[in-house]
Amino acid sequence: MNKLMPLLLVVALAACGQSEAPQAVTGRGASIPTVEELASNPEQLKELRQQCKTDRPQLGDVLCNRVAEATRQRFHRRSKNPYES
Repeated sequence: MNKLMPLLLVVALAACGQSEAPQAVTGRGASIPTVEELASNPEQLKELRQQCKTDRPQLGDVLCNRVAEATRQRFHRRSKNPYES
């Protein structure tokens, strides 16, 4: 029993293998706009939202996550609301 547990641990760890290293973003990597830039440009934000809906793997998770965050910021931005006191 004492030899079985370390053996099972070694087998389990060997089966897991190494995780893949994060892939560098190519092409658009240097030109990914910040959340603030996206939130201040509604036309670009609208276009990128549509592209993320249709072709997320091509655009990448980083850009689409920034687009989603910028959309949330624009939605929750304080504006003059007639219902607020």
